[in-house]
Amino acid sequence: MTTAIDSPHRPARRVSRFFDARPRWRLAGLLTGPALWLVVLYFGSLMALFLTSLYRLNDDATRITEQMGTSNYHELLTTSVYRDIVVRTIGVAVLVTVIDIVLALPIAFFIAKIARPRLRTVLITAVLVPLWGSYLVKAFAWRAILGSPGGVLDKTFGSSPGYGLPAVVIVLAYLWLPYMIVPIYAGLDRLPDSLLEASNDLGAGFWLTFRTVVIPILFPAIVAGSVFTFSLSMGDYIAVALVGGPTQMIGSVVYANFASNLPFAAAFATVPVLVMVFYLLGIRRTGALENL
Repeated sequence: MTTAIDSPHRPARRVSRFFDARPRWRLAGLLTGPALWLVVLYFGSLMALFLTSLYRLNDDATRITEQMGTSNYHELLTTSVYRDIVVRTIGVAVLVTVIDIVLALPIAFFIAKIARPRLRTVLITAVLVPLWGSYLVKAFAWRAILGSPGGVLDKTFGSSPGYGLPAVVIVLAYLWLPYMIVPIYAGLDRLPDSLLEASNDLGAGFWLTFRTVVIPILFPAIVAGSVFTFSLSMGDYIAVALVGGPTQMIGSVVYANFASNLPFAAAFATVPVLVMVFYLLGIRRTGALENL
């Protein structure tokens, strides 16, 4: 009777002992599934995007031909309008990232080092709650706030920036601010208070301590937040469509050409991917990624 009960478990025990004795095989077994999923979905989609960008429309621009080439990239690089859009998009992404860093540093510092535990919980919740809300709801709310005439700011103060590039920067900075606050707060939470006390004992004021002690330690956390804010700003097109007015960014061009000229839309969509690759390679050289 005992043999009959134990026998179904023996193969499982053998498998367990096999992997316990071979940690590399165990690690390979755990990572194979997620790695295949990543390769098929992520890298497969990138490959499909790149291959699509090599096709072109026929002379009547009515259908995609089977001929492949780099004509879409040639048009992208030689047309000044498209070059301006790329530069504008990168500039907006950089500006949004800088604004979020400037806003997130004092907010995260107050939450992590100054606020009492009960208030800290409330503030962390307040930072995270916007992430639970719908992106479209928040974007439409800003459309109602910034509208001119008839917007909330216009009715309250008699003036408003209206729709345009400044509105895009404001909305994107608001939307991605929590993605900057959270990693900076996590970095500050790990910062020993003894370092701040030692700096104060040595006669350093608040700003000197913040500049020479806090910022260098927080640099990896700031880099982590910038990856989110920069990449999300590079690819956004909904906020641009709602509050951008005549402003065009990469996402706007991709969306506008998706139905009528898919190969060119795919070629333009590779630009943010390449920019992010160079961005990640750049911050990797700083050593920030190794210290996350």
